[in-house]
Amino acid sequence: MATEAGLTERDYQHLLRFRTELRRFLRWSEERAKAEGLTAAQHQLLLAVRGSAEEGGATVGEVADALLLRHHTASELIDRAVGAGLLRRERDQDDHRVVRLHITRRGAGKLARLSRQHLEELARLRAGIL
Repeated sequence: MATEAGLTERDYQHLLRFRTELRRFLRWSEERAKAEGLTAAQHQLLLAVRGSAEEGGATVGEVADALLLRHHTASELIDRAVGAGLLRRERDQDDHRVVRLHITRRGAGKLARLSRQHLEELARLRAGIL
């Protein structure tokens, strides 16, 4: 039976199931990051840097956009990641005003382990709800 919005009870049940599983996934992801000694934000930062399509490395602005953060908030997160030995900054060779971000060996190892776990979990979810 359709509701006033033209949606069925089944539609609402599907949406609830999806949102519930999404929240479970995010909590699971935070727990995995914590087990690697990272915050969820650091994990997302490493993924934004490693997954960047920029040839010379991600910029602070690109990372801020990917993480839906303001530039100064992203800069603070990057500062902490650099201090933790997860990232390093380098000036762009062509435009010295631009700072490029690169993942360190330590950061890459943590991200690779987390990424394998996340891809496995996404495959499990895909079989169930997606």
